[in-house]
Parts: sequence; structure tokens; C-alpha cells
Amino acid sequence: MRRSIRFKLASLLAALIAFTIFITWFINHTFLADYYLNFKVARIAEVFYKVQHIYEESQEELFLSEEDTLKMERLSSSFNVNIYVLMPFAGRSLSSYPKPQDFGEREELQIQLLIRNYMSGDMSQGDKTVIGENENFVIYRLYDDHLDANYIDLVGILEGSKVVFLRSNFESIQESVALSNQFLGYIGLIAVVIGIIAMLMISRKFTKPILEMAHIAKRMSELDFDAKYHVRENDEIGVLGTSLNTLSDKLQETILELKRANNELQIDIQKKTEIDEMRKEFLSNVSHELKTPISLIQGYAEGLVENVNEDEESRNFYCEVIIDEANKMNQMVKKLLTLNELEFGSNQVNFERFDIVQLINSVLWSTEILFKQKQVTLHFDEKEPIYVWADEYLIEQVVTNYINNALNHVDGKKIIEIKLIPRDNVLRVAVFNTGNRIPDDELDKIWVKFYKVDKARTRKYGGSGIGLSIVKAIMNSHNKECGVVNHSKGVEFWFELDMT
Repeated sequence: MRRSIRFKLASLLAALIAFTIFITWFINHTFLADYYLNFKVARIAEVFYKVQHIYEESQEELFLSEEDTLKMERLSSSFNVNIYVLMPFAGRSLSSYPKPQDFGEREELQIQLLIRNYMSGDMSQGDKTVIGENENFVIYRLYDDHLDANYIDLVGILEGSKVVFLRSNFESIQESVALSNQFLGYIGLIAVVIGIIAMLMISRKFTKPILEMAHIAKRMSELDFDAKYHVRENDEIGVLGTSLNTLSDKLQETILELKRANNELQIDIQKKTEIDEMRKEFLSNVSHELKTPISLIQGYAEGLVENVNEDEESRNFYCEVIIDEANKMNQMVKKLLTLNELEFGSNQVNFERFDIVQLINSVLWSTEILFKQKQVTLHFDEKEPIYVWADEYLIEQVVTNYINNALNHVDGKKIIEIKLIPRDNVLRVAVFNTGNRIPDDELDKIWVKFYKVDKARTRKYGGSGIGLSIVKAIMNSHNKECGVVNHSKGVEFWFELDMT
């Protein structure tokens, strides 16, 4: 399910929500404190200009009128800023706003002290930092360790040497940011969980019909056209389902028609091709193989008739050649008949349990004289019986063909090695001989009737090119594999049988 559209949609939504929450948290964590400070600075500066405007419009020289005093109170309340305006009078500072009677003595002394400290540049009291200034005012950020509080203070000069002191409370923004981000994290986690659950529930409505159509399409690929999609709604999925049903019906009709036509065509083509190919191949190969022995028999027979050589030894040689060539023709015809029976299934395969080691030793014993004549070294060390399940007579032909083939092609160090290799319940019989390798492009062709890799050498030892074709036909009749492998110093032929 990890690769389903439903999972992908839910994962994508969760990722988007988590990313949005993270970006919001990062912006809060990085920029909110500075934004809050700049906001407070801008607000307190705006209050200064409004106070300046009120005094510029005022007709009074010392104290504000009741109307202007009301404006100042509203300004202080709206912007949450404490406003103090001091003016020089009779050699000392006098409060213009609030009026002296509205101003406590202790509070007035504190404000005057703060203003003197600011204007004198004394930064010893508390933690003071200049955070903004122009030609009319300077804005400070102050941490008062006595009150354990943060303030934004503005000290400015109005016309007539009036001093404006504005104070706004500035709570710890770091604590606020931390609290905001913590709350944002909780909300984000809840939003991700709710979003995933909601998307899984909603996406099921869309993915269920898609999965159903995917199952129908799979059954169609397996040529099962009985499955149909039940259209429930007339939306895009419904249109797709209707198209799928139409496609299923048309494919079923088309495939049935194609099968009928293809079956009839294949039968006709196969019959015609098999007959033509068999006729051409048989006539071509047999005529080619019989041409040489017939020519030899005819030539030597004519020599005997015409008494070309009168001595007894020459006449005997002519007769031996005729007999030898006749025997070769007889052996080839027998092999062709055997191959024909195997290929067309007229030769019954009689399965029985027998010892393959004993069978190989029997074939080696019958060919022992050939090993001695050719001075071939044999390696076959198996002594213990190994029982297999096959037609003993046919397998004996396979072993005989492989050993004769190895004897005819052995060269170099003249070594023939027979190996029995068990693999699970299958036994591989391999016959290796040193000598020339078979060209790679001809490995598949050696199993074809009458095919010869080296025609001159094959003719020398009397080969007909049918032996390996018989091996292939015998193994096909057993439903088992056979093959050939080139090695660095020779060639290995093999076949496999079931062990019992």
C-alpha cells in the first residue's frame, strides 16, 4: 500500500501541512521579535508626531485647553503610550501635560530624572539602547532592573523648547515568540494527523474504483473478459469505466475472430511447410549423402567388369571398397529410419530404472579397441552404481554417439573424460575430449540433420551428420536437455536424466 495513490495523497498533504507549519515557525522564530520591535518604534514615533501636531494647533502657551487635553488622553489610550510634555518655566521644568495638579510629585521627579539622564547621555541606569533617532527625537529601548520591565522610550523636542517624553511598555518578545511557536507546533501536529485521516477517508472514494478497474484490466490482460465495471456516477471515473467495458467487449470479439482465423491459417501453413520442408530436406540430404558412396560403388564395379586390374589383390581391394560403401549406405538408412521414428513419435519410449555407470562401462568396453588404436587416455572413475529413470536402449545410443563423436574428434593430448554430475534430483552426464573447439556460431547447428562442421574430416571417418540429430531427438522424447560447451582445451557434450 505504500505505493498507492491513497498513501501518496495522504503523505503529500501531511508533508504540505508540516512544511507550512515549519515555515511559519521559522519565520516567527527568526523575524517576529524584530518585527514587533519595529512595530513599537513606528507606533511611538507616530504618537510623537500627533503630539507635535496638537501643540502646533494649540492656542495656549503653557497648558493645553480642555479639548486638546482630551485629545492627548485619547491618543495615550489608543496607542497604549504614556505621554509627558515638560516645558521650561522660571528656571525649572514644569509639566505642560499632564497638568501639574494631575501629576504626582514622585512621578514627576522620576520623569524629570529619566529625561535628564537621556538628554545628558547618561546610560548608567538600566540597560539602554538607542534603536531610532532623527532631528526631532531619539528612541531608546530600556530594561529597568528595579521594575524588571522593558520599555520603549522616546525623548523629543517641540517648538518652544518643550520636551516630549513618551513611554510604551515592551514585554519580553522572546517569551512571546517561544509560546507562540510552542502553540503553533501543537496545532501543526494536530492538523497533520487530522489532515492524514481526512485524506485517507476522502481518497478512498477515488482510489477504490481505480483499484477495481485495475483488477478488471489485469483480468483482461489474462484474456478474461467476463469482468465488467459497474458504473455508479457519471463523472470522469464513470466515463473511464464505460470505456473499459466497451474495450473489453471489442477485444473479446476481435481476439475470438483472430484465434479462429489464426488457427485455420496455422494448420494450413504448418501442414504445407512441414510437407515441403521434409520433402526438400530429405531429398537434398539423402541425395547428397548417397551420391559419393554410389559413385564409388559404380566406379569400382565398372573397374571389376572391365577387368582394369587382373591381379587377385586389386580385385579384392575393389570388392572391399564396394562392401564398405554399401555398409555405410546401410548404416545411414538405418539411422534415418531411427531418427524418423523418434521425430514423429512412432518409437515408444520405455522408461525403466537402470545403472548408468554400468551402461557407460558397457559402451566403453565395446569401444576399448578404438581407444587403444588412437592411443587415447580415458578418465572415468565412477565405480558405485547411480540409478536413473529413462529408456536404457535409447540412452545407450546417446552415450555411444557421444563417445564415438569424442573418439573421432579427439586431438592434442588425446584425453577423453566422462563425468557424472548430480544436481538435486537430476544427473548430468558429460563427455569431454581435448581437441579443436567448435566455432561459436555453429554450436546450435550441429544438432541439425546432415550438418557437418568439418566436412573433409567427417568424410574421413565415415560420419553422416545424423548422430547428434538422433541424440537431440532421443532427449526430446525424454523431455530432457542436452547440449555442448566449448572449453579452452576441448569440447564437452552433455545430457541430463532424472535420478531415482
